[in-house]
Amino acid sequence: MTKPFLILQLRPETEAADDEYAAILRKGGLAPAQTLRIRLDQQNQPDDLSLDDLSGVIVGGGPGCVSDAPADKSEVEARIEAQVLSLMPAITQRDFPFLGCCYGIGILGKHLNGDVSKDRYSEPVGTADCALTEAGHADPLLDGVPNSFAAFVGHKEALQDLPVGCTHLVSAPSCPFQMVRFGQNVYATQFHPEADATGFETRIKIYRHRGYFPPETADDLIAMCRAADVNAPEKVLANFVTRYRVEI
Repeated sequence: MTKPFLILQLRPETEAADDEYAAILRKGGLAPAQTLRIRLDQQNQPDDLSLDDLSGVIVGGGPGCVSDAPADKSEVEARIEAQVLSLMPAITQRDFPFLGCCYGIGILGKHLNGDVSKDRYSEPVGTADCALTEAGHADPLLDGVPNSFAAFVGHKEALQDLPVGCTHLVSAPSCPFQMVRFGQNVYATQFHPEADATGFETRIKIYRHRGYFPPETADDLIAMCRAADVNAPEKVLANFVTRYRVEI
């Protein structure tokens, strides 16, 4: 028996949220009973939630942007952001195992007073040509990941600079800060470690009118995703679960 991994989900669309959760389970080698799933669009975190009861925290992606002005965020988006940010002081102070995926790198950057914006480095839905940095070669979460690999991306905002206290692990020409680590155990990726072609096809269909890409290009994007060779990123998720699973 293990302590569960807290899975915080931000997607208000049930089909997208369920698909993401299933992908996290599959790519992480987790059973539902080994997780505590919370859809923040529907519920708040429990008042008695304690990091001591968890193996780690995984934050999924979502359509929100932490860099948006408060007036431009829906009530649900603002509440989700506040809920996730409320955990970050304890996580970073304790150096508690954390993996933020896509939206999660914005959360970590905002918490660390980093520069998160839409000024540069947004990436259209598709793949990024990622490469390990020197520090990435030595990081345990990137064990088994090749020097260069393709990863699924799609985001409007990004880290503009490396936040203080962070180590740069993965880069790409289109967006330099694809994976960072704060301390020794707090990680965030701009790419989606849980995503595969089928999952991204689902998201393309759901988000085709959310400003990530011209709606008329959806079919071409789906064909591109089906043709892409994207396998390496899932090792990050599997390594995170293996490294931080706590037996009780």
